[in-house]
Amino acid sequence: MKRLLKTLLVAATLTLVPAMAGNGYEKNDILISVEEAIKLIGNPKVMFVSGDSPDINELGHIKGSVEMYAHHLHHSDIMGNMQCDPLFRCIDDAEQYIGSKGISNDMMVIAYDDFKGPNATGVYAFFKSYGHKNVKILNGGREGIKAIDPAQIEYDKYYQELREVKKDGKKDAKKLKDVKKGKVEVSAAEKAALEKSVKANDAKQAELEKKLEALEPKLLVVKGKEEVTPKHYKIDPKNLDLTHLAAKHEVAAASADIVAKGKESKYVIIDTRGMTEIIGERKMDNVARGGHVPGATFIEWKKISDGDNKLSFRTAEKLKQVFDSYGVTKDKTIYAYCHVGTGRSSEIITALELLGYPNAKIFTGSWDGWGNDMNLPIKK
Repeated sequence: MKRLLKTLLVAATLTLVPAMAGNGYEKNDILISVEEAIKLIGNPKVMFVSGDSPDINELGHIKGSVEMYAHHLHHSDIMGNMQCDPLFRCIDDAEQYIGSKGISNDMMVIAYDDFKGPNATGVYAFFKSYGHKNVKILNGGREGIKAIDPAQIEYDKYYQELREVKKDGKKDAKKLKDVKKGKVEVSAAEKAALEKSVKANDAKQAELEKKLEALEPKLLVVKGKEEVTPKHYKIDPKNLDLTHLAAKHEVAAASADIVAKGKESKYVIIDTRGMTEIIGERKMDNVARGGHVPGATFIEWKKISDGDNKLSFRTAEKLKQVFDSYGVTKDKTIYAYCHVGTGRSSEIITALELLGYPNAKIFTGSWDGWGNDMNLPIKK
């Protein structure tokens, strides 16, 4: 009976998590606020998934979460060919990988990164494409959790105080060391005062370090490696959601149409990368050619993320202003690409989904696939 009640309570908790209100988004069920997400940390039916790299994850991740680096979710061969285009991975590969991260089909998945959004949206797009029923993006990410975690707030206060104490004590400690080595001559009274000051400073440091140590187990963002118990995960091919994914041949056709018709084309292709990649000055991984897809519109992902407020997305009004200024309208079929699809392009496409754009798709092969295909044209 107790087990049944606990199960019902968990289910009720997940059901009652409200859609993220405000900001004017047409689809408010995609995001979850840090205030709501913090209540779910430790819930056995919720898995927080970091899209940041393993190195970043070890330096700080939400307690109990796992790492699924967005850049590695896209699987292609050395020539950039997607084996199960437009899926990021073939079904059996995705099943094994998701299960290895301790995730089951009935879990709520909350994707997050530091706060900027691209890596979190990569995880979101990945799970959505395989028909996972309950996946959200933590708007504010890891930094948002830290900002409202009472233990973290107290920890940061003591940590800053410790830094100041160490800084204050360094001068006296150095002088006393020089006195003992005979490099500096002082009176007996001055030496005693120095020793007293250094001793008091050492005691204060020890006191603060003890407070920090006591707080560490209570922190919601922790250091170290993830701890995972693998689970069984099953993907039903009938539940695949390919509505937000695009294969290379679709983007190639759209590119040709844009080149031929210009603004009269019914397509928009968005390159979300930085200018050094767009002009072909910078190439990544094993891509043979630098440049961009002919006819692409350049909207860097940073125009979508809200860095000033440390949120994954700007308000609906500001997002609309950005897209309108580039002629990205709801009547168009929109493709976005970056280097591997899970990241900067998923940030753009998720923003369009928030605004209710019906035909916005991630080019999952992205430049990794396009730049290595010598049959496709490029521009620099």
